[in-house]
Amino acid sequence: MIRPAGRRPRRVPVWPALVLAVTVAVGVVVALGLRSGPTPPGSDAGTTGPPVPAPALSGPTLDGGRFDLADAHGHVLLVNVFASWCGPCRDELPLLVDAGRRWSPQGLRLVGLNVRDGSEAVRALLDETGAAGLTVLPDPDGTRAVDWGVRGVPETFVVDRDGRIVDRQRGVITRQWLEQRVAPLLAG
Repeated sequence: MIRPAGRRPRRVPVWPALVLAVTVAVGVVVALGLRSGPTPPGSDAGTTGPPVPAPALSGPTLDGGRFDLADAHGHVLLVNVFASWCGPCRDELPLLVDAGRRWSPQGLRLVGLNVRDGSEAVRALLDETGAAGLTVLPDPDGTRAVDWGVRGVPETFVVDRDGRIVDRQRGVITRQWLEQRVAPLLAG
């Protein structure tokens, strides 16, 4: 190519492409991180296996309180992993909140683990779905979810009174699933 004398070639900025490439790479790593990690036995949706100790789960809650799974010994817990940007999560939250209200006198506690969200988006979701009183632990980088073997959102774990994961559901839970998997633990 012949250039006129004294003219410099036009430089195309590289930084937008670099930012895009880094963002895509980080997104892939994050997505793979949520899809890998330790998976308790019986972890496929709709199956049960031998109970396994629940991983640690503690820290500040969205409302400024504190939650520690170790303090919940003696209760049955539903640990629901969700995000405000997840449509199925939005759909199942009212059912979970209803189960929590209905069965709390029998010892059920409902805990949300919110993955990769901002606090304002989570609060808006909770208000919109009638779940404003839900105990929520933020997990902005997804490391707690990975510790629990989460493969995606929504995912719900059933933790028995002894702190063991006895069941899990990948994907949306149903009223029937709750009746079959949670109600028997509360009766005994």
